[in-house]
Amino acid sequence: MTDNAPLFRPFRLRGMELKNRIVMAPMTRSRSPGGFPNNDNVAYYERRAAAEVGLILSEGTLTRRRGASNDANIPLFWGDQALTGWKSVIDAVHAAGGKMGPQIWHQGMSRKPGTGHFPDAPCDGPSGITLQGKKVDEEPTEAEVLDMAQAYADAAADAKRLGFDCVELHGAHAYLIDEFFWERTNQRTDRFGGSIEKRAEFAAEAIRRCRVAVGDLPVIIRISQWKSVDYGAKVAITPAELERWIRVLVDAGVDAIHCSQRRILEPEFPQVDGPKGLNLAGWVKKLSGLPTISVGSVGLTSEFTGAFRGEGSSAGKLDEVVERLDRGEFDLVAVGRALLQDPEWAVKVKAERHAELRDYDAKALQTYF
Repeated sequence: MTDNAPLFRPFRLRGMELKNRIVMAPMTRSRSPGGFPNNDNVAYYERRAAAEVGLILSEGTLTRRRGASNDANIPLFWGDQALTGWKSVIDAVHAAGGKMGPQIWHQGMSRKPGTGHFPDAPCDGPSGITLQGKKVDEEPTEAEVLDMAQAYADAAADAKRLGFDCVELHGAHAYLIDEFFWERTNQRTDRFGGSIEKRAEFAAEAIRRCRVAVGDLPVIIRISQWKSVDYGAKVAITPAELERWIRVLVDAGVDAIHCSQRRILEPEFPQVDGPKGLNLAGWVKKLSGLPTISVGSVGLTSEFTGAFRGEGSSAGKLDEVVERLDRGEFDLVAVGRALLQDPEWAVKVKAERHAELRDYDAKALQTYF
């Protein structure tokens, strides 16, 4: 048994059989001109599937809500041309022996008006409030909110039809679902606003609709405490609040929760269990009983936001991550930049070829497939 053996144990999520515990994290690259995946996108995912990645989660793909994104090079997950491109992707991944799910995404009020595939489309958010707390639009009606939720389910239905193995809803980082979670951006007074349970109801509505759309296909949701505009933000201040939040998602029928942190070894509630305590994925698993995916600068020495400032990162040790996985604190480990730069990362880790693991070059965000 190698030191990294726990990473290469099989795992079953609902009916999806994974050959190991390594997940390719969703990474936006803006490489789908017009919103349509092309042959380069196919090759990008195919290479990782052929090189020991257990589950690939796609870059964020957009719902049919026309104000879903600020970038016309981010892929759509609706419309014949885009879905034809995604069919080519999943067929290639399966031929290479991989499993894959699309991450279904809506940027919410993170999107700047006048940008994206449909510049004239309005932005969507729970209360018409920007991430900075400024009221700029009218609050959407309940009917409009329900259509936002249905848009996730429509994409999920297409994912099942195309042959994907699971779906993930992007509910983190101050995008649409997370804006419903967050008190700063959700000031609603109907069933989608107020207490932490009510602020989680939009996500629950989307999950329930996705379950109807996909049947037994696994449904994952990605969550975070931190926001793109506030790294110190917290939806849940205490474990008790976290349990109230997560319980709504569990009751809605989600199969796994993908817990995004900037650093995977950072304790979520050090005031409770100390500086070596459970991370977010550990606490979510403990409180929910569901499988969790843990992510945050895995295999590198610095957290990911430095990449957007042009900073590199040295290859880092995996010892403590593997130890925590082996103890059952979380079930799957998502790897981002290390796999972005090196499609063979998982193969090298499995073979203990540590000297061949690359330092991260920030230019990889723009140049690597």
